Amino acid sequence: MEATKHYAIELGTLRTKHPIFAAASDAAYADDPITRRSTKGSIFQLFGGIIDWQSKKQAIVTTLTTEAELLALSHISAWLLWWGRLFLNINLDIEQELTVHCDNLQIVGLMIKDLPKLITKLKHINIHQHWLRQEVANQSLSIQWVSTNDMVADGLTKALTAQRHALFIKQLNLVDINHLIN
Repeated sequence: MEATKHYAIELGTLRTKHPIFAAASDAAYADDPITRRSTKGSIFQLFGGIIDWQSKKQAIVTTLTTEAELLALSHISAWLLWWGRLFLNINLDIEQELTVHCDNLQIVGLMIKDLPKLITKLKHINIHQHWLRQEVANQSLSIQWVSTNDMVADGLTKALTAQRHALFIKQLNLVDINHLIN
């Protein structure tokens, strides 16, 4: 988009409600009309700026929205633990627990309630579910619900209206630096 070609990631301008380190995961269920694979999106932010992001088709076809979201959440959670180890190794204390934001209440409930309710005969989905529940139970990471309107990863999984795109740019903490380069 021409209007954003001179935008840059700005670090260090934390708004008070945002954590020092944030991770967000989203999925668009079966959005590829040919393969019926879902798109997953993930974003990591540090000090308000984007440090890692990904948007891609999932490797497998899932049969439920919940499965697509769970698969995306499992993948970002593995990366989240990697980021946690990196911070530990470079002595960066982010002074917070490792948390993934998710806009699917059913998935959040599956991860934090005592008994899982997702019954699937798909072994790979079941394994992702049990691994995530294990990591949440061990307090290695937490999963927190956010509304779809506040879900920054939403912009990586679907086409956006002009208004949603403007919000996405703001959520990414992108700033126009055209005045600095011209």
